[in-house]
Amino acid sequence: MSDALVSLARERDLLRAWLFDEALPHWTSRGLDVENGGFHEKLDPTGRPTLEPRRARVTARQAYAFTVAGKLGWPGGAQELASYAFANLFRRHLDPERGMVVATVAADGRALRQDFDLYDHAFVLFCLATAVARGERVEEFSRRAARLLDDMRAGWAHPMGGFVEDRTGSQPLRANPHMHMLEAALAWLDTSEDLRWATLADELAELCLSRFIAPNGAVREYFDRDWNPLRSDGFDIIEPGHQFEWGWLLLRWGRLRNRDDAIASAWRLLEIGEDAGVCTTRDLAINELHSDLTIRDGLARLWAQTERIKAHSLAMAVAEGAAARNVAAARAARAAAGLRRYFEHPLRGAWWEHLGLDGAPVIEPSRTTSLYHIVCAIDEMVIQLAAVGATADACIPARSASHHNLIA
Repeated sequence: MSDALVSLARERDLLRAWLFDEALPHWTSRGLDVENGGFHEKLDPTGRPTLEPRRARVTARQAYAFTVAGKLGWPGGAQELASYAFANLFRRHLDPERGMVVATVAADGRALRQDFDLYDHAFVLFCLATAVARGERVEEFSRRAARLLDDMRAGWAHPMGGFVEDRTGSQPLRANPHMHMLEAALAWLDTSEDLRWATLADELAELCLSRFIAPNGAVREYFDRDWNPLRSDGFDIIEPGHQFEWGWLLLRWGRLRNRDDAIASAWRLLEIGEDAGVCTTRDLAINELHSDLTIRDGLARLWAQTERIKAHSLAMAVAEGAAARNVAAARAARAAAGLRRYFEHPLRGAWWEHLGLDGAPVIEPSRTTSLYHIVCAIDEMVIQLAAVGATADACIPARSASHHNLIA
């Protein structure tokens, strides 16, 4: 293997070892609300849960994270923990047969927000697809996901593509939840022959190509009711993490559909993310750019580093020629090394959400939702390194303690 591939394989193994031996035990022992069921939203720097309402996206992301942890080989009770997550999802946020996702509940399960939230719906669809791909409750989850999508389209479809989020028009349309809807659609395409998912994936990818991408090639965030970009202060924003994430998705969809325009747009998004959105001093993806690609917010949030890893890992696997492959592998390895800096926390298995302009952490709670980002990045590294034949393991943990008793 080249030096770049060796470096990336080493980063994969370091991240997987940390996930198995530190992160998953930490979030299993502290992140579960064993009294009320479900999961805590955040843990403060001492490991105590913050007292906040529970969002559907948190349970859905945890269901995904534990499902994929099992796929990756974690021996700490992944299947039982995923089942615990899905039980909470159906008990608190999603009726087994009909009805939309209940976005937010109190710790005791009382519904607090029942208005339509596209972001939460996207992650429910995504976690159901992940479980089906692992052979879990295939017919039940496939049927429920299809019904949910049908209900979403019946009540919230936008005539130009995608979905509205507020029938009154008081809120802008957003690219971000549509990005996660495309992620969910592609996950279902990998495991289902239901044409709903192919139609949805095609619709959302075309919407991105026709409406979300600015003339300079960057993905914008906020739009009016006719999918025209909002240019007022506070809305004219480019997020480097989303350039990587959309690039990863469009590269997958473009190759699936043999669409050179989507593939070209994907490469441009990765270029923007790397060249304009990564601080050369800290080698970290920053939070926000202005529409002219100058820096708007130079803080560096954890999740953006994971999207940089995913994008360059896929770019490595599909690159034409050894030179391009090595460039992408080196970038993915640097991104992974950057991610590990967020794990330098007083509690083993916890993380900081932001690193500041000086590279020091911003002292704040760890978000449970970030586990999804981390697990997804590690999984992508594993998949794409295997695709190029770099499968040797350098440091696989022997075993992790089981936490079955915590959810008995």
